[in-house]
Amino acid sequence: MTANQITIALTKGRIEQSAVELLEKAGFDMSFMANKGRNLIFESPDKKFRFLLVKAPDVTTYVRHGVADIGVVGKDVLMEHPTGYLEMLDLNFGLCKFSVASIPSYDPTDHKRKRIATKYPTVAREHFNKTGEDVEIISIQGSVEIAPVIGLADAIVDIVETGNTLVANGLEVFEDICRISARLIVNTAALKNNPDLLPFIRKIEEIVGNEEVPFK
Repeated sequence: MTANQITIALTKGRIEQSAVELLEKAGFDMSFMANKGRNLIFESPDKKFRFLLVKAPDVTTYVRHGVADIGVVGKDVLMEHPTGYLEMLDLNFGLCKFSVASIPSYDPTDHKRKRIATKYPTVAREHFNKTGEDVEIISIQGSVEIAPVIGLADAIVDIVETGNTLVANGLEVFEDICRISARLIVNTAALKNNPDLLPFIRKIEEIVGNEEVPFK
């Protein structure tokens, strides 16, 4: 690792692919990541960049602890892990949304205490606190879509992209909570100590622009 080298933690999968495409648009040669195999750490030939391919929830951990200077991860992860970094840019890819969904007979207007199943308990709790609804949050790590079908929960809070999975399991969206997209986050100390970091972020910002792309 060389002086002022920028280490970037990327969420494996589609966000990683979109991030690489964005860096190519910004004029960086990313050909060294074309044949990844099973490797998880990559260094650019000029030693200016190092990339770590990690699972989405771990991106904030690497940035928080200073192992990575920059992270690229979905806003959903940041909403569940909101501290220890600076959120710098909305990258306008990886678009989806948080929604409340359930079986067609679900009545969101009744006043009974509802059970809400989700992989995102912080997001769900904050949403229903804002709406003043009395709910019990049930944390699930697997396929949350079956929870209303089998009676474990009245509804779910989950990420919706195409909605095909909901339809396939007999669910429908009752309420949209917020838009989700990939974000660029940065380690606070690195931003102060690495003089190459801010110019890099500004270069990415020029490509992305300041206008938010809506999710439809």
